[in-house]
Amino acid sequence: MIPLRWLAVVMLFWLSLAGAHQQKEAVTRVLFNARTDNIEVMHRFLLHDAEHAVKQLIDAGADILGSEQARESFSTYVYRHFSISDQRGHEIELTPVGHEVEGRFLWVYEEAAIPAGLTALRISHSALRDLWPDQVNLVNVEREDGVRSATFRGGNREVLIEF
Repeated sequence: MIPLRWLAVVMLFWLSLAGAHQQKEAVTRVLFNARTDNIEVMHRFLLHDAEHAVKQLIDAGADILGSEQARESFSTYVYRHFSISDQRGHEIELTPVGHEVEGRFLWVYEEAAIPAGLTALRISHSALRDLWPDQVNLVNVEREDGVRSATFRGGNREVLIEF
């Protein structure tokens, strides 16, 4: 017979796992690559969330793991819901690079040349926030002088990160 305290520990563990997939969050890394003179953008979404989003946005029968078309559709959706601008508000045109499934994550990539005289980034990241009000999108901007972060939740639409 299993002692009651161990049963409680096991139940708490399973409850935490059940709740973990309900957490709606994505992480984006914006890297200033001095070697290539590019801004590299790497979006990481939970595969589970991407699957549910594709079913709601594109096709109820979509299979993000089994269908390149579904992954492409989700990537296009992400490209449309993320943007960066310079300190004056001029949009920095990002070029899609691709996407991949890695473990329990779907990665979506894009890049742009680093504009001359860039002193700040205006970032907008609304991916999945139009579907789920509790969606949180964390953006980490990495330059040689360190990392600055912005969190998109609730009503915030744009964040300014100065260098």
